[in-house]
Amino acid sequence: MSQTLLITGVGKRIGYALAKDLLAKGHRVIGTYRSHYPSIDELGQLGASVYQCDLTHEAALDEVLNRIKQQHQQLDGIIHNASDWLGDNNGLSPADTMARMMQIHVTAPYQINLSLAPLLTQAALGASSTDKSAAIGASNIIHITDYVAEKGSKKHIAYAASKAALHNMTLSFAAKFAPEIKVNSIAPAMILFNEGDDAAYQAKTLAKAILPKEAGTEEIIAVVDYLLGSHYVTGRSFAVDGGRHLYQSH
Repeated sequence: MSQTLLITGVGKRIGYALAKDLLAKGHRVIGTYRSHYPSIDELGQLGASVYQCDLTHEAALDEVLNRIKQQHQQLDGIIHNASDWLGDNNGLSPADTMARMMQIHVTAPYQINLSLAPLLTQAALGASSTDKSAAIGASNIIHITDYVAEKGSKKHIAYAASKAALHNMTLSFAAKFAPEIKVNSIAPAMILFNEGDDAAYQAKTLAKAILPKEAGTEEIIAVVDYLLGSHYVTGRSFAVDGGRHLYQSH
């Protein structure tokens, strides 16, 4: 059944791949992006409704939320993909670094969930018009967190802390929004290398997992498909990390 899904950060990498895949499967996609890439035009041509929004600006976020509520009468799911992998030695002050990470990974998802929850609940209850049990777990919120939310990171302390907070919100929102809305996390490690990552860096990164390979976006797509189709899973985190928790350095 076709769903209407909001994905934050659709300009590249996982968000872009998710948006294209869901559109190809007949779903309606609403996407937000911070910077314009050719991919944004492509998604628009494929039928996505795309909105420019810098999640670090509260006024911009409020504006795009109002536009979404005015222009879209249905919403079945939210995928919080927008992210900024900001290291601690980035030129900003420690306070500004932490504030930026918390704004993007915690405050913005918190605001979005609370603002759009009525639409998600309405979609779930609409699905139950003929079958009361259909409302249970009918709508979805998916937080894309990170492997480091549980492990920590010596060079990305603020980033890791904010992703851990996002996972904690998964638990709170799952309890708050049940039974109509399921809330889960996906915690990836290395999914795609960036252009410019040299062979030495790639080898060092791959060696951290007991499945030493570049996962590819299809791994995240598969988990999203499962969660969208499930009606009995909420408040859980799904690790997509190649078994990094089992890695032992020698």
